[in-house]
Amino acid sequence: MERKIKVNLGNLVLSLSDAMELAQPSLTQHQQRAAFVAWEMGKVAKLPDERLENNFIAALLHDIGALSLEEKISIHDYEAVNVEEHCIRGERLLAKVFWLVNASKIVRFHHKEWQHWDESLEMPLVLESQLLALADYLERSIKRDQYILHQHEDIIAKIKSLSGSSFHPQAVELCLAAANREEFWLDLVSPRLYSLLLNEGPFHKREIDLSEISLIAELFRDIIDFRSRFTATHSSGVAAAASMLSRIFGLTEAETELMEVAGNLHDLGKLAIPNRILEKPGHLTKEETAIMKSHTYYTYAVINTIGGLQQIAEWGAYHHERLDGSGYPFHCKADELSTGARIMGVADILTALTEDRPYRKGMPKESIIQIMKQFSDRRLLSDKIVNLLFENFDEISAHVAEKQAMAREFYETQFAFIN
Repeated sequence: MERKIKVNLGNLVLSLSDAMELAQPSLTQHQQRAAFVAWEMGKVAKLPDERLENNFIAALLHDIGALSLEEKISIHDYEAVNVEEHCIRGERLLAKVFWLVNASKIVRFHHKEWQHWDESLEMPLVLESQLLALADYLERSIKRDQYILHQHEDIIAKIKSLSGSSFHPQAVELCLAAANREEFWLDLVSPRLYSLLLNEGPFHKREIDLSEISLIAELFRDIIDFRSRFTATHSSGVAAAASMLSRIFGLTEAETELMEVAGNLHDLGKLAIPNRILEKPGHLTKEETAIMKSHTYYTYAVINTIGGLQQIAEWGAYHHERLDGSGYPFHCKADELSTGARIMGVADILTALTEDRPYRKGMPKESIIQIMKQFSDRRLLSDKIVNLLFENFDEISAHVAEKQAMAREFYETQFAFIN
């Protein structure tokens, strides 16, 4: 009997939250810090466990709707023209996961100032949105080049000055009560914060199975892909192609499901790549290419920190590796590339060739087959898997098109205002 996959929910969400803030030092741990602050205030407020959990995960993912690195930076540095857009996107993304619907509402209103609420603070949504708003504001007020205990009093003074306008006075009192000890501030900026939240946070004992892992993977697939209309369905296509090739190859049902998860997360590291590179219409410079090559490294580095998903880390992150060792960034050779990694490499190239990109249109079947054959003949890709693709090309293409159409519909109906 196959071992059932289970992972710790806190480990999964903390690592994926990390992935959203990889490339910019000013963003590092922003959402984790906000989650710590919101959690501490929630404990002071004596919120029941379910509300503490909702507020914690909402804080961990509150900027999920800021899809580009550039937008994340502008919001964090108080330069964003319209902060409302990423709140709306965040709600729509999180609401796709049934057990994140309550958290999605908190994310929707985490930039709504108290003076604009008509409802009472007694309402759970109002209080929890205010706690997240305060946590977000407190964290963004921290100067990262200054020792925390040389600035915490100024931060508290700023928060007090906004009592009754941006923040409800009772919410401010909860913040002051949580932040009245040096330990709070030292924990907040500690490099060990991930470990603290993992081992002591509200999800430290909560495990989720493969079906729930798949839902989270689909959520992050959308975050990865929806940054650009050119890639809006890419990971959906890769996951569909990889899972179907796996089934045809003869992998087990569980392995096929894991391949779909790996396909959805294979470009996770692109969250660290600026949109100016992802959407550049011409050829990348040497410097830009070097930055782009880091994305699979980050995919591996993030997923590999999630206990139980090491195989998915390998399958997803090795999609630019080649059998002769000429791929990147690990330069694995044939004997280091498992069947799953080989399948993912074929699925990624197939999907990329069918798609419109800033620098070319999607290719027809004949051109795709010709290019894939060249890869196979040069011993870059597995000839066995490439031949399986050729033998089942129309069936696989139809399945990929179906899955991409579903992703495209959600993108166009819910995210049309992004671009």
